[in-house]
Amino acid sequence: MYKLDLPVDYKEAAALERRRNMEKQRQSRIFNAKVRTIGVDLQALEQQSKDKREFEEYERRRHEAFAADAVRNDKIAMLLEQRQGHDIKELHKALNEFRSLHQQPASRREWDIYDPDHLKKDKPARVHDDDPRCGISSMQKFDGEDLNRKAREEYQNEQLREWSEQQMKEKKQADANQKKADRLYELKMRELDQRAMDLQIAEENCKKAIDQATADYNKALAREQAEKERLAKQQEQDDNATEISNHVFGDILTENPAAAQSAFGAHRVIPDRWKGMSPQEIDEIKRDLERQRKEKERLRQEEELKNKEWERQQWAQARAAMLLEREQERNRREIQTRVADENRRLSQEQKAHQEFLDKEVYTNPPTAAYFMQFNTTTR
Repeated sequence: MYKLDLPVDYKEAAALERRRNMEKQRQSRIFNAKVRTIGVDLQALEQQSKDKREFEEYERRRHEAFAADAVRNDKIAMLLEQRQGHDIKELHKALNEFRSLHQQPASRREWDIYDPDHLKKDKPARVHDDDPRCGISSMQKFDGEDLNRKAREEYQNEQLREWSEQQMKEKKQADANQKKADRLYELKMRELDQRAMDLQIAEENCKKAIDQATADYNKALAREQAEKERLAKQQEQDDNATEISNHVFGDILTENPAAAQSAFGAHRVIPDRWKGMSPQEIDEIKRDLERQRKEKERLRQEEELKNKEWERQQWAQARAAMLLEREQERNRREIQTRVADENRRLSQEQKAHQEFLDKEVYTNPPTAAYFMQFNTTTR
């Protein structure tokens, strides 16, 4: 009924054996305190990697913000340049139209003086002998005569009226064109102003973001710089202290006589460190010693006077210190008394709390079998 002689599945057995070996290796790593505590700080590495990614992201956003700001400034400059070119073009166009309409050479008052065709337009003095313009004496015109004045004045008035009507029509047309151009210019200016306002708002938002990012970056740099300066200052103080110690305890300031003593005997000296003394120097030393003795005697007398004064002051200060010490001793005893009372009260409270824990809270203390069930597996 039951098949007990089933063939062994070597693949499944190998998998089980591999898992057992992996579990043993894991136990050896986890239960070994040295291997578990001394190793790579993954949390620190992950934090460093995270900080690096955040810094790269910050730099990328900062470069993008600067690039967007540069593109926006270029667009604004292009729009302003186009607006200026358009205004200059329209101004030149209006000036040329005004010149072509209202400043023709033929409409000038003195055009007949320098008209290049005035000889062609002028009438000859006489056409033939029967020219009615010629009088009896064959003179063409006398001073003060103007036979065609009435016709000329009518012609001039008619011409003046036509010119006035034509100028009024041209003025009305120019006013209409100017109003239309002003309306188009105003609409264009509104559109450009609205676009400039939108660009300005976007620029301000971008500047705020850049300023915030720059402020954060500057704060980080300030903290880093402060830490560097502190370390540099600490290093400098250590170096200065070492140098001062070397100088203070060196042979120069301590005036060590052994520095000039030769290694070949006490009766020999090192020539580059001691040159000996001449008789004049010895006499000068004796005179200095005598002068120093007298000066020392005077200083000793002054020192005795100072010592007497110091003893008097020290006695007064000692008396004041003794009184102050007595006062401090009384205060200390009072403080100790209060501290002892407070400690006694706290001890009673702690004892009552411990009795409450032992009798009410910790009624079922764990046994050794409870602790033996831990650290038996790595899962």
